[in-house]
Order: sequence, then structure tokens, then C-alpha cells
Amino acid sequence: MYFSLIIPVFNRPDEIEEFLFSVTDLNFPYPFEVVIIEDGSTLPCDHIVAKFNEVLDIAYYSKPNSGPGDSRNYGMKRAKGDYFLIFDSDCILPPHYLLTVYRSLQEQYVDCIGGPDKAMDSFSDIQKAINFAMTSFITTGGIRGGSEEVDKFQPRSFNMGLSRHAFEAVGGFGNIHPGEDPDLAIRLWQVGHTTKLIPDAYVFHKRRISWNKFSVQVNKFGKARPILDSWYPQYAKPTYFLPSAFCVGFLFSLVLLLFGIPQLLGLYLIYFIFAFCLALYDTKNGKVALYSLVAIAIQFYGYGTGFAESYIKIRMLKRNPQNAFPQLFFKAQ
Repeated sequence: MYFSLIIPVFNRPDEIEEFLFSVTDLNFPYPFEVVIIEDGSTLPCDHIVAKFNEVLDIAYYSKPNSGPGDSRNYGMKRAKGDYFLIFDSDCILPPHYLLTVYRSLQEQYVDCIGGPDKAMDSFSDIQKAINFAMTSFITTGGIRGGSEEVDKFQPRSFNMGLSRHAFEAVGGFGNIHPGEDPDLAIRLWQVGHTTKLIPDAYVFHKRRISWNKFSVQVNKFGKARPILDSWYPQYAKPTYFLPSAFCVGFLFSLVLLLFGIPQLLGLYLIYFIFAFCLALYDTKNGKVALYSLVAIAIQFYGYGTGFAESYIKIRMLKRNPQNAFPQLFFKAQ
């Protein structure tokens, strides 16, 4: 099995350098290649990639901007491997990563795999807080953090594997972003391919992000979900409504408080106290635990409002997704 590591990059030369340094530290006895796709950057990373030409089998391509999904497809079409491992440029690989994936596929081969993400000690407090919010079972159900309690795992493209055979069968990623990864997983299921989570194949996901950028990101996640549900209604789940219900319930609890009924607001207080204790236990840092509450609030509000807006426009008013939310779609080159 020959792995091709596929990494699109957009104006992040420092990130790709950190990623490539982590690749040089991999404990893997077999050949593999690295494919970097410059997606129309104004800050190219060709000079960074050149530093690793002597120590890695590395290919570098530069193309007009067309989004991460199309850039991954571009790289996979040109890669030499029979199994593609796809990462975001802000990821760092632990030394055991490739060997863990290799052994898992030897034991049970599937055409699409995914792994969770974790935070490193060197991450900023905000990065650690966002990581907790994005991976905890009390927010996302733990899917991004390594939980296997899902009917069918939908790998996320920051840490995802795809066989060449599966890529050719479905044509790779679509032009929606975010949402291109669950869209790909569902199309794979529809043609008979299977997916699985490899809990130990985690990456360190740096998420160089501010509170404002995080809010914009999760809002887009929320908007993408009703679009996917309209395409694949058989895979829609009631749990997708929870962030919106959380926001509506909080507003309702404030109204009840005005009428002297504090019980519902008290339930929200209990939830956030529990979240703080869990974050404190997980991170061993009081400041990060407090920041985690901010991250959770942003996550629920951003995703919940995005989901509600998209549900009304897409599911109720039956608007065309690309007309309703053009910012979620890239034009393939």
C-alpha cells in the first residue's frame, strides 16, 4: 500500500512548514509521497517546500483558487499512491500516525477512513478551548474527538483517508465548503463503499483562529447541514436541530425569568457548570476551562443560527442552495 499525503494550502507557508517537519519525524518503514497543492495563494509556499526536497518525496503544484475540495481532487489526480491521506495545512502529525493507519487497514480494509483531532501543550489557550468545544461529547457528541458511537462515521477532511478506487468511483469532493466531507462520505455509501474511524490516528489540529473567525466558521457549518439534508434526506437526523433548539430555549428561559420562573435558566447554568468542570478536568487549566465556555456559547449560537437560517431558506422555502448561500460554493477550475 502506497500512501500519498494530500495537503491543499492557501496563504499559509508557516503552517505547511510545521506540517512537513512533523512528516519528517514519522516512524514509518515504507515509502510514501507528499503532494502540496497551492490554491491560488498570494503568499506561496514553494520556497518552504524546497527545503524538504532532499528528505521527502514531495510534489508541489500551483493552481488558481478553487477551494479546498477541488484542490484535493487536483492533487489526487496527480498523486502516485493507491491510498490518499488528506490533511488541512494547520495539522501536525504525531510520529505514529502513518503506521497506525497502515496497521488498521491491514486488519480491516475500507475505502475511506478518518481520525480525530487533539490539542498540543504548545497550543494557545484559545486554541485549546476551541479544541475542547469541537471534540467534547457534551457539544458535538465526541465525533470529532474520537467517539465511535455513530451509525456510520463521516470522516472530516482535516484528517481523512480515501482509496484511489473510491476516489475514481465518485469523482472526489464536491464544490460545497464546508460540508464537502460528509457529502463525499454519503456518496461513497451510496455506491457501496464503507467508512470507519481509527481512534488512534489523531492529528494535532492547530486551528489558527480568533473568536470571530470561529464564529464565522461554525455558522457556515450550520448553514451547510440543511443543504446536505436536502440532498440526502435519508441521512438527516433530529440531533442536527439541537444547537438551534439550544439557542431558542435559552431565549425562552430569559423570558420565563422575567415572569419569575428561573428553572429553565437554571438548567442552562447546570450545563455550563458541568462543561466547565469537564473542561477543567480535560485541560487541567482554569483559564482554558473558562475560555471553553466562551467557545461552547459561540459554537451553539453560530451553528444554531446558521442552521435555522438555512433550514428556512432551503428546507421550507425550497430555495436553490447556490443562490441562497453562494459563499458556500466554489467554482471548480
